[in-house]
Amino acid sequence: MSERIIKAFKTAETEKISHLDYFNIAVSVDCVILGYENKQLKVLLIKSDLEEFSGLNSLLGDLVRPDEDLDEASYRILRERTGLNDVYLEQVQTFGRIGRHPSGRVVTTAYFSLLDLHHHQLRLSHNDLHWHPISKVGKLAFDHKDILDSCLHRLRQQVLERPLIFSLLPEKFSLRQLQEVYEAILGTELDRRNFRKKVSLKDWLVDLGEMETDVPHRPGKLYKLNPALKKRLRARLRVS
Repeated sequence: MSERIIKAFKTAETEKISHLDYFNIAVSVDCVILGYENKQLKVLLIKSDLEEFSGLNSLLGDLVRPDEDLDEASYRILRERTGLNDVYLEQVQTFGRIGRHPSGRVVTTAYFSLLDLHHHQLRLSHNDLHWHPISKVGKLAFDHKDILDSCLHRLRQQVLERPLIFSLLPEKFSLRQLQEVYEAILGTELDRRNFRKKVSLKDWLVDLGEMETDVPHRPGKLYKLNPALKKRLRARLRVS
């Protein structure tokens, strides 16, 4: 009985030889970097350097190296392509449709991040790297439009339940500013009274006892993110 069990085992090498095609699939990472500016949600895109996608933009992505894991690859890509190294990235979904890459079978994992553009300046500009309003993004290289849409869908599902949005806001902000960010993400106008009621039911905000200054409208109260929540968010920020 024990002899039959031993004979049933195989080595990793024989497994590889018998399934060689399975071990020739590439793995990549694509980063959906979202920013907010002038009441618009924007995405960071770069010109594709593949002839098959000449003239099209793409998300920031690259193949995963044999000696790195997915998270390491996502931060390397962000650092190499933008110069940014203090941005939180969250894994969203894996995409593996056959034919999604012209070079061969490539399975990619998408990450997304939210940035306040006033506090994260791009330090590189290779391949026409710049921000594009979400509302004006058209066809993208590969299946990157599907990836972008999937990340936006995930964000819109989570944004009212998780304090992700505060990565897009300055240290001090008004409820008007907060609502404008939500409207930019959700792509719709929100009822002011209902919005403020929902926000008041959460423990996300701390009233600073200060008012806005130098604004063209009636000054509103200023708030900040609850320090306990802010601490938890910063604990998840990886600095590469």
